[in-house]
Amino acid sequence: MSQEKPILYSYFRSSASYRVRIALNLKKIDYEYEAVHLIRDGGEQNALNYRAINPMGQVPTLVDGMSVIAQSMAIIDYVDKKWTQSPKLFSSDLSTNASIIEICEIINSGIQPITNLKVTQYLEKELHTTEEQTKKWVHKFMNDGFIALEKRLSKTAGACCFGNQITAADVFLVPAVFAAIRQGVKMDPYPLVKKINDHLIQLEAFKKAHPSCQPDTPQEN
Repeated sequence: MSQEKPILYSYFRSSASYRVRIALNLKKIDYEYEAVHLIRDGGEQNALNYRAINPMGQVPTLVDGMSVIAQSMAIIDYVDKKWTQSPKLFSSDLSTNASIIEICEIINSGIQPITNLKVTQYLEKELHTTEEQTKKWVHKFMNDGFIALEKRLSKTAGACCFGNQITAADVFLVPAVFAAIRQGVKMDPYPLVKKINDHLIQLEAFKKAHPSCQPDTPQEN
């Protein structure tokens, strides 16, 4: 009996979902895409049936048989350990692996969550920030993160974050740059980040994962 495909609960523009799509594509894993619209009807992530799967009401969630995994870092670690074919997204060398995770976490905890939809909606609806104030908030924390990321990459970068081999750090970097550009953050002050991103987005696994290529991407009339 063939194993059922894993199911990815995703939203086309979610940075965290984008990461997982890249990882699955790199491993050439065939998966089912289950869209969770973060805005429609007050946010489908808030529905009781989805909260039963992911109590945080966030995307992504990966369901693989009996395994139900939320949080992109945990999902990507699971994917890398279950599907051991190349590329290996983490390293067996302890020091290198710690550095890969460090870069992932600069993005995961230092750039993305402070500027995500839940936070900006709270700022505007509960604290009554103006659009300009919200934008200033987003740019402040994104730029702080990219300053740190640029410095960290100066020690390791080649075509990718770590030499010329794709790792989880690259899987995190591309969605972060996409989100930053969408928010109007300029990448010119971060030449290493820009160079790596420009290389990676030409690769098929990254192209297929792009927000414009997902089943729930809005179709232009």
